[in-house]
Amino acid sequence: MSIQFLNGPHGRIAYDRLAGRGPTLVWFGGFASDMSGTKATFLADYARESGRPCLRFDYSGHGASDGRFEDGSISDWTADALAAIGALSQGPLILIGSSMGAWIACLVALKIPERLAGAVFIAPAPDFTEELIWKNLNDHDRTRLERDGQIIEPSPYGGMTVITMKLIEDGRRNLLLGGPIAIDCPVRILHGMADADIPWRHALRFAERLTTRDLELVLVKGGDHRLSSRQDLERLASAVANLAKSNSSEASPRH
Repeated sequence: MSIQFLNGPHGRIAYDRLAGRGPTLVWFGGFASDMSGTKATFLADYARESGRPCLRFDYSGHGASDGRFEDGSISDWTADALAAIGALSQGPLILIGSSMGAWIACLVALKIPERLAGAVFIAPAPDFTEELIWKNLNDHDRTRLERDGQIIEPSPYGGMTVITMKLIEDGRRNLLLGGPIAIDCPVRILHGMADADIPWRHALRFAERLTTRDLELVLVKGGDHRLSSRQDLERLASAVANLAKSNSSEASPRH
């Protein structure tokens, strides 16, 4: 990976970009994740081998980008994504978002619907700040969060995770599940039924809200939140290839 930097709305945005033909594959990472993760790296390798353009980047406060993680929010990270896409891609896009990245990809899609060739959502977590964090906090932790502005919790993936009141409040300004989600491009959703972080029924609720008529939902029995096994990655490649090949701009060069 050759990391480059773009001046974004919250400092420098780290990115990696590949040229190719057809719609640009855009990777949206999850909460506290970065573009060096297993699925992001697999997607870049797939794009390189298949000659497709690909863009991946780190939100502010993530990975190699500027900023502190605890200063960020859904709106901030959406703005970072829009800045990267606007400066570093042209033509049709296939958005690929994992967990929180699926929420941010949706918010981006609603801003630039004319550029959408498709979307792949892996363990999608729209509205997770409200539905899966705030609603599951006990009274003591809610009081601490409101009083101190943040709480620090152990992460199931190692280390500690900072949850801020800013993240919760900003999340409420970006909620999607309360009504139709006007995304009309082809959508593929992959979700593990053993996901301990985002229940698979959350994906069903999300799928029901999307307005597209071209939607396929794959539930992987025994699949965890990361969906990073060899079989899971093959499913991801198949979903992306299906959307890319069905796009009429396949033969056009993109950079």
